[in-house]
Amino acid sequence: MALEFTDANFQSTVLDNDKLSVIDFWAEWCGPCRAISPVVEELAKEYSGKVNVGKVNVDQNPTLSINYGITSIPAILFIKGGKVVDKQIGAVPKNVLDKKIQANL
Repeated sequence: MALEFTDANFQSTVLDNDKLSVIDFWAEWCGPCRAISPVVEELAKEYSGKVNVGKVNVDQNPTLSINYGITSIPAILFIKGGKVVDKQIGAVPKNVLDKKIQANL
């Protein structure tokens, strides 16, 4: 299951972690966000233990959205070593995200 990243736990679970983190910035009211949600869940299962895959609800965690300049959702950030190494804006097929994960492992 995808992790839930928040303003409170982001530093410890993402930035202070050596693993690649894949973060889906989303909101309940966003249709494309709901469409990509099952893909994010699949990736979380497939990469369990290797990659931190999770979600940030932009309505509940505005600080993270502001800090990372999120203006469109869904926005998926790939963070490793505390830095954004890649990103994807908009809903895309699973293989697109899978390639980005593989490239940054």
